[in-house]
Amino acid sequence: MTKSATTAVGIDIGGTGIKGALVDLADGSLLTDRIKVPTPKGAEPDDVLGAVREVLATLEVTDSDVPLGVAFPAIVKNGRTLSAANVADTWIGFEAESFFEDGLGRDIHFANDADVAGVAEMRYGAAQGKNGLVLLTTLGTGIGTAMIYNGVLIPNSELGHLHRPGHKKDFEHFAAYSAMERESLDWEQWAARLQPYYSHLEFLFSPDLFVVGGGVSKHADKFLTLLDLQTEIVPAVHRNNAGIIGAAALALASEQKGVHDDTTEDLAGTASS
Repeated sequence: MTKSATTAVGIDIGGTGIKGALVDLADGSLLTDRIKVPTPKGAEPDDVLGAVREVLATLEVTDSDVPLGVAFPAIVKNGRTLSAANVADTWIGFEAESFFEDGLGRDIHFANDADVAGVAEMRYGAAQGKNGLVLLTTLGTGIGTAMIYNGVLIPNSELGHLHRPGHKKDFEHFAAYSAMERESLDWEQWAARLQPYYSHLEFLFSPDLFVVGGGVSKHADKFLTLLDLQTEIVPAVHRNNAGIIGAAALALASEQKGVHDDTTEDLAGTASS
């Protein structure tokens, strides 16, 4: 374990902005201001790497002894990005983790942004101490999801792309926050779209808790109370900082025990050894 094992840097790469901060891993709090730079137009790998360098330089945490985790809007398997959401298609099938390690001259850990948000909420937020199956959903431009069972992340679940029975479009197109904006829905109309989505998840997975993230979660009282579910559903705690916090936690988890195989990791730090 490094000398800086109580802290780590989290970088959250999105389609419009790249955010980062130094995180206290004892409680998930930010030890620095959150630094944000625009995502370069086109979001090609070399340009994104340059923007990440800028964030790290501004944070003054370029020391490789400080663990670094990166959240990214793509399916990520063994450090390779297999999809691309609001970034260049160049990322599809790209060895992203190795590319950033070579470019930054340090070890990093790359992960899907929704998975990382789930880790933040499990370790420091709305799902802390919760056993069983937790499903985190982020409602934004799309619907991101994270599945965590007894503290173990099941990565790349992509449950926003579940197909709606009898329809050509998936649930993400129908029920993401972007659909509310696109079609000028009010809260009641949007909740009526969320209802079949969460009911479907409930039927398929019998979860013990739903956690709802994304920026819209700050308005949770306007729509979560309209849903009729058997499963408890609560807003996320960390919202826009979840990617930073979870990525930092992931960076440290990758240096410690708890990696069960190449894809399933005890990122919440709660599973028994």
